[in-house]
Amino acid sequence: MREFSSDVLAALASDNVSYFFLIELGFSTTYRFTSFSRDIVFEENTYIADGGLFEFDSPKNSSVVDREAYKVILTDLTDNLYAEFKLNVVGKDIKVMVGFLDSNNEPLLGTNDIVYIYKGYVDSPSIQNNWETKLAVLEGSSPMADLDQVNLTMVSSDGMDQLSSTDTSYDHIYDDSEIQLKWGKL
Repeated sequence: MREFSSDVLAALASDNVSYFFLIELGFSTTYRFTSFSRDIVFEENTYIADGGLFEFDSPKNSSVVDREAYKVILTDLTDNLYAEFKLNVVGKDIKVMVGFLDSNNEPLLGTNDIVYIYKGYVDSPSIQNNWETKLAVLEGSSPMADLDQVNLTMVSSDGMDQLSSTDTSYDHIYDDSEIQLKWGKL
């Protein structure tokens, strides 16, 4: 069970709950952004306030397979993210965390104050350019996105011998072979 600090519990119990997001992108360079009005240092890493965090979505289930998808939209006026996209960011890490503000509107940045709400991988990056602004759109998906992936494995005793000569898991799977299984603790 997740344990929150007494400061976070007090912030959540108040009438006006204020929060901010921390987003980390693990590309060839690690990018860190925050939705807070100024830069935030959390666990010795600086999250940039004016780094272009434009929009963020809550996780949604995809209709293709049961998986969580999360969308992060960043402005990319300097073409840094565009250059990363050209290097291929599919499969790279995305982390989204949420933090809370105390009664003085200061961020709570202790280890038990920040909540990890999404950790997944880039699934479909895109650049949207409408002549007014240039947006880098990252849709991330959890490891569940690999459910529709097909891997061919030979499931026979001989097939397993090709993968591992010490694996005996298929040695007793025949119509004329019986074994007794004991369930529970020994």
